[in-house]
Amino acid sequence: QVQLVESGGGLVQAGGSLRLSCAASGRTFSSYTMGWFRQAPGKEREFVAAITSSGGSTRYADSVKGRFTISRDNAKNTVYLQMNSLKPEDTALYYCAATYSIRNMHYPSSYNYWGQGTQVTVSS
Repeated sequence: QVQLVESGGGLVQAGGSLRLSCAASGRTFSSYTMGWFRQAPGKEREFVAAITSSGGSTRYADSVKGRFTISRDNAKNTVYLQMNSLKPEDTALYYCAATYSIRNMHYPSSYNYWGQGTQVTVSS
């Protein structure tokens, strides 16, 4: 089992940057595929990015490709989401999640563990 705690959210102007962190408890962090999802008010939770256990493979939603970068440090049990060129439509509650699976990384139902989320608000 793993517990996840996100941090790094906040209020930023359009065009700005934020770096989200997700700290995981437990000694098996390096075994998990990690994902970032987001949910805006009145909308479904949507995939943002994912990274395999070794960090050798990443996936991105088309809406963030080229602007966001997911990375991980297994020695620190932490996964990051660097967000650049932020847009008002990026405003949402951002969640990190963990799964043993390497399939269907885009789907929330593939993930077993979730954090509580960190709010990102981008002003125009």
